[in-house]
Amino acid sequence: MTLHDGDRLAGALRWAAGLLALASVVFHLWLVFSGLVPNLISRPVHLALALPWVFLLVPYRTALGRGAGVLFCLAGVAACAWVALNRAELEDQYGSLEGGFQVAVALLLLAVVLEMARRAVKMALPAAALVALAYGLLGQHLPGRMGHPGIPLESFLGTLTIAEGGIWGPLTGISVNIVAVFVIFGAAIGAGLGGEAFMALATRLAGRLEAGAAKVSVLASALFGSISGSASANVASTGAITLPAMKRLGYPASLAAAVEATASTGGQIMPPLMGAGAFVMAELLRTRYTAIVEAALFPALLFFVAVWFGIALFARRYGLKPMAAEEIPAWRRVGRLSPFFLIPFGVLLWAMFAAGRTPQYAAALATFAALALMLLDDRWRPALGRLLPRLSEAAVAAARQIAVIASIIICAGIVVGVLNQTGLGVKITSAILTLSDGSLYPALLLTALACLILGMEVPTTAAYVICVSVAGPALQKLGLPPLQAHLFVFWYALLSTITPPVCGTVFIAAGMAEAPWLKVAGQAMRLGLGLYVVPLAFIASPSLLDPLGQPAWAILAFLKTALGLWLLARALVRAEDPWWLRLASALIAVALAFLPTRGVLGMAF
Repeated sequence: MTLHDGDRLAGALRWAAGLLALASVVFHLWLVFSGLVPNLISRPVHLALALPWVFLLVPYRTALGRGAGVLFCLAGVAACAWVALNRAELEDQYGSLEGGFQVAVALLLLAVVLEMARRAVKMALPAAALVALAYGLLGQHLPGRMGHPGIPLESFLGTLTIAEGGIWGPLTGISVNIVAVFVIFGAAIGAGLGGEAFMALATRLAGRLEAGAAKVSVLASALFGSISGSASANVASTGAITLPAMKRLGYPASLAAAVEATASTGGQIMPPLMGAGAFVMAELLRTRYTAIVEAALFPALLFFVAVWFGIALFARRYGLKPMAAEEIPAWRRVGRLSPFFLIPFGVLLWAMFAAGRTPQYAAALATFAALALMLLDDRWRPALGRLLPRLSEAAVAAARQIAVIASIIICAGIVVGVLNQTGLGVKITSAILTLSDGSLYPALLLTALACLILGMEVPTTAAYVICVSVAGPALQKLGLPPLQAHLFVFWYALLSTITPPVCGTVFIAAGMAEAPWLKVAGQAMRLGLGLYVVPLAFIASPSLLDPLGQPAWAILAFLKTALGLWLLARALVRAEDPWWLRLASALIAVALAFLPTRGVLGMAF
């Protein structure tokens, strides 16, 4: 092949990727306005549109690997098409396969989903799904209470593959109908001038402060993470700007990376988007997404307050300076750029909270607003020449991220489907209740450990789904309201992003800053102490999750917890303080986190 032929092939692949991305974006936006589309049509199409991004549109080292990817993709698309085209007949089978051909298609679908997850997010999640499948097929041979009576093969596989109890279950429905639309919204803002506007506003607000570059990272990560919902994407985007700035100002490389890794982790808990996990939570709780946003706001702010406290203390320790005046944009530029994210955000919040529209409808309207703003440059002049590249960038970024999320959620659906069919979730719930001796805090500790261990190996959303499926009912039986239980599990599923040995955001930030990852992880854990403490605080003071219903108590609980976070940050960062002062600060901080707000006020007065 000549160089000219290679260029033509690359150009053809870019066009193909662009058209596929456009098809994915149009399909998911069309679903918002199309009315009721049968689940066994929309969900297989969703998977079929995701498969090429995992199996085809990725680099390969060998022709054999590419050939295997082509085979998996074609087989998966064919199986999805078969399910969608035969939807009416399959619904009449009520989840039971008929004949060897259907069994073969079911096995093929499971194999494609497992391999898709392996390629997208490594081996741990599909390994967990394989263990679940093995339990479903062979669990009747286990002795004692952990076994099950046995499920006919046709019924077991059929429920997972031709009914809505596995790969086409409610989790996949969330990925299709809600998460995909918000991903498109985030990509539309990022491909326009929204991302630049986030950085300009954050730099203007925090750049002149002590340790200004680090505080810019916190604000930018909170703003950008609120639409991306992805810690890794947050590190890669904001870190590309803030990490060089911090190192240029004399920050230790490990501290710069720790600031970026920790701040970026907060993107998954910062309203209004919070990533895929929040939409899954709303579906599992059968509640409004806006209720999740309301409950999550104060805890998320406390997380970033804790990061801010840690940075302030490190700044004094290392003598960190503000950013240079020439690096801080003028208010005029900030004012010109801010509408590029304020307008789409305003549309989103108005549609969700004022107009009472569904989250996906609100996100679609906000996406159209963001797309319309792509017609303008940073001086609000027509920029038609930039429209096509921006649209292409947004569509490709959205389609790729939709595919990764689909890989995670659909594979997690296998685990949940097996738990539901076999009753294993109920048995694990019973085991947690037994081990905790019916006490809430030991059960919370067991749940936190399970979330940390599982989160080390599987993505946050999958870790949350699996943990809450087995531990959530136990916590609720011990008196914890469902929303509290789910938020507790969700927060602790995030621990592994900054907690060794597997700390994804730390690895990315350490690599970008060229710093030793273990040192980065140690400092990230001190900066991210809110991730460990805030869930215990909203268990002790439930008013933190109800700022609209109990505003006075919520504010008091917020201030009490913020004081505890300051004392704990001081104890962990200020090594020059006497040991007894650091110990006293830590003990008071723990008391403030664990004690209910009313109890603290009672002791004070």
